[in-house]
Amino acid sequence: MRTALILAAGSGSKIWPYGEFRQKCALPVGNVPIVRRLALDLKKLGFERIVAVVGRYKQQVVGALADIEGVEFVEQREPEGAAPAVLTAFPNGFDDDVLVVYGDIVTAEENLRGLIDSFERSGAEAAALVQRLEGERPNDWICAKLSGEKLTGIEGHPRGGSHRLCGVYAFKPSAWRYVLRNPGLVTDVPVGGMPPPEAELAQSIGLMIDEGVEVLAVECREFLVDVDKPWHLLEANARLVDYLSRKLEGDEIAPGAEIHGSAEINGKVVLGRGSRIGPRVVVEGTLIAGENVEITNGAILRGTIMIGDGSRVRDYSLITGHTCVGKRCIVGHGAEMSGVMMDKVYLYHYCEMFGVIGTATDIGAATVCGTLRFDDGETVHTVKRRREIPPVGANAVYIGEFCRTGVNAIIMPGCKIGSYSVVGPGVILYEDLPSRTMILAKQELVRKEWGPERYGW
Repeated sequence: MRTALILAAGSGSKIWPYGEFRQKCALPVGNVPIVRRLALDLKKLGFERIVAVVGRYKQQVVGALADIEGVEFVEQREPEGAAPAVLTAFPNGFDDDVLVVYGDIVTAEENLRGLIDSFERSGAEAAALVQRLEGERPNDWICAKLSGEKLTGIEGHPRGGSHRLCGVYAFKPSAWRYVLRNPGLVTDVPVGGMPPPEAELAQSIGLMIDEGVEVLAVECREFLVDVDKPWHLLEANARLVDYLSRKLEGDEIAPGAEIHGSAEINGKVVLGRGSRIGPRVVVEGTLIAGENVEITNGAILRGTIMIGDGSRVRDYSLITGHTCVGKRCIVGHGAEMSGVMMDKVYLYHYCEMFGVIGTATDIGAATVCGTLRFDDGETVHTVKRRREIPPVGANAVYIGEFCRTGVNAIIMPGCKIGSYSVVGPGVILYEDLPSRTMILAKQELVRKEWGPERYGW
């Protein structure tokens, strides 16, 4: 198998506040665009030709992949679904076996290799990567029915199920006709189910099964996150950082990098060229730092932490958990962070943040987010008018790109802030803030006469 197809043309409407003016597949995970990480893994696996189907905000995908040898681009002009995207790339059929990967998947290359190896050994006409749900609700996904290693059916957003389809498929040339015959919506749904008119590739798999064609089911060996909603960015970064940490066998210190003698290191450290760990720094866990990173003056890093090129972490700040800090970020005096910072986010001093913070966002002094509700519960989120409780990051905050907060702003658990928005000083934000919106606190003042006569003079 030498040809792979990446589908990167979707609208990404569920991932607000991060998909309004960004192609979801080009959002960063582990400081690398999702689609680029996929393409690089495919190159490692020996794929000579990678076709990327682009559409909405196509240049963001082109920009992420243009320097990778063997990548070509095909534009899908109408967002009709995954099956038409495949037909756009291969209008006359598959010349050879093809691997089809949805471009918003964050996973380990072991999963892709496992699918390819099993497919080539089996002789099946198609194969699908599946993942055990493990606590996630089946009605959030298109699910797979299994009998051993065979796929026996698919069902869209069912009431029950053990595995979901991952959006990674292998096809022989003979399977192309089932893509062509896709009915334009998922008809394999529970009674009363209401599928949108979208040609999901899973339904082509359903057609094959209905006609007795063998479809192999290959279960994930490693982590996989389908980045569909904002909390999936939080989960994907955490899973990736953990995966990369587990792969490390020891410290990796590049030429020109240095660790000060007074630093306290209890774990594995990766330092890129020109990076420096300065005096009184504490590292407890795993640190993966890029190039020209400065971690100085008593900063504390406790957990599994990734820090992008050119960032500054300093002055007794605290980073915890599975956290990914973007490129050219600042985490300054007394700031606390857990989660995801995209590129050029500033936490200058005295703030406490947990969640996902979008590109070039400035967090004002003493901005804090609540993470523990008084009822000890999980926040209910609304995505496209559907209410749901995320399995990960329900009480995190999700701040869009190019935003600002004023001093002493308080963001309550689970709030989402749209891109190009401002939360003013002293605001207590209890609900989602739309994009392109400024919210300010209105102060009521009481004025009285006062003077020395009040003290008996």
